[in-house]
Amino acid sequence: MNPRNHGSDNMDPEELLNENSNGEKKKESPLLSLERDLKIYSESIHEVAIEIMVEGLSSYPIFVAYQHLVKLGELILDRDDLNMDWSINASTLEEFVEKGIIKEALKERFLKTYKNAHDYMCLFVIVPEGANFVYYPYKG
Repeated sequence: MNPRNHGSDNMDPEELLNENSNGEKKKESPLLSLERDLKIYSESIHEVAIEIMVEGLSSYPIFVAYQHLVKLGELILDRDDLNMDWSINASTLEEFVEKGIIKEALKERFLKTYKNAHDYMCLFVIVPEGANFVYYPYKG
């Protein structure tokens, strides 16, 4: 537990801004590098999402963003090949349920929050601290 946040799980504002109390820059948040990569990857990810839906594989494409090897989905954008920070795998809601990442009992709740796959990519972002779902708009 971080003594600076007094037992709370919330980050201090300076942590969110990537600055410590002396105003010095901390190590960049991995989400900033992910956002840079997504701006470049956006069109390719959108094409794959449409393909997944049109081919009837799933109405709910999910893209796995990671920096270390992950056995989930199928690799579509390799950070090493593309000289980027993040790799992206294509997956589906069905695979997430099958592998127990989304519990069957929570599937309906997930579907209620799932954004339009034509406008937003659903990302499962994996970082050393854990993983979470993020929706990122395709560039228009």
